[in-house]
Amino acid sequence: MPAQKRQSLLCPNCKKLISTSERHCPYCGTTHPAAWWKNNIWTRGFNDPYVLVKAMIGINIGIYAISLLLNPRGFALGMNPLTFLSPSGQILELLGATGTVPIDTDQRYWTLISANYLHGGILHIFFNMAAFRQLGLLVAREYGVYRMFIIYTLGGVVGFVVSYLASVPWTIGASASVCSLAGTLLYYGKSRGGVYGRTLYKQIGIWMALLFIFGIMIPVINNWAHGGGIAAGIGLGFLLGYQERKKENSFHKLLAGGLAVLTLLILGWAMLSGIYYRFAA
Repeated sequence: MPAQKRQSLLCPNCKKLISTSERHCPYCGTTHPAAWWKNNIWTRGFNDPYVLVKAMIGINIGIYAISLLLNPRGFALGMNPLTFLSPSGQILELLGATGTVPIDTDQRYWTLISANYLHGGILHIFFNMAAFRQLGLLVAREYGVYRMFIIYTLGGVVGFVVSYLASVPWTIGASASVCSLAGTLLYYGKSRGGVYGRTLYKQIGIWMALLFIFGIMIPVINNWAHGGGIAAGIGLGFLLGYQERKKENSFHKLLAGGLAVLTLLILGWAMLSGIYYRFAA
């Protein structure tokens, strides 16, 4: 029996059920909602926050696994939970760790993005990804998935720039990006007000206070990157706006798409060059 042609679909912008024959979505006005370029794997990832967040977590985990497999003398086991399953510093440098040494010595400015996807141990990546999953989905709900990705990417870059200006020699981890998401929610809660806004503002404020305490107690935590990420998140939340005040537009989509392509290119280069130099050495 021949397959029947699909007669309806979810609008790629507002997610309302519409006919495939619509030239404009009757709910949000999106043009050509049934076009193939708006309904493929790439765009579905950006349209669905769960798909995008899972994909980003998967990339982080995949790169972490690669960093362990590339260790020339094995990775750390031991009993210290902070260093358990830790890649070597040499491998992390090859794969795109950032800081004053990679940037000033080798002009590896692209590491401001790649370092967001590197982690120094099993606890490091676990806590970062757990926080990202919660905060990323929340920011996607209030700001939209495109703006969430922009905030995550640019917030991490700004956090690492602040860290660089503070003369931190080496640094890695998604926590600067995660802190930028928290900063964005802090701005949102304060700006929106009401019971929900005040509650969210209070919860994020408590989370930041705990992060500050941990940063003092554990010397290896990069507080400069955290602080820069939080400040960047507040600023980006103000500049980009949130859903209740301004819907996502073509600029947000174009910027998010450009950052996504740039991120994938940088990560691809970091992995390929890291593997090459690891085995060429």
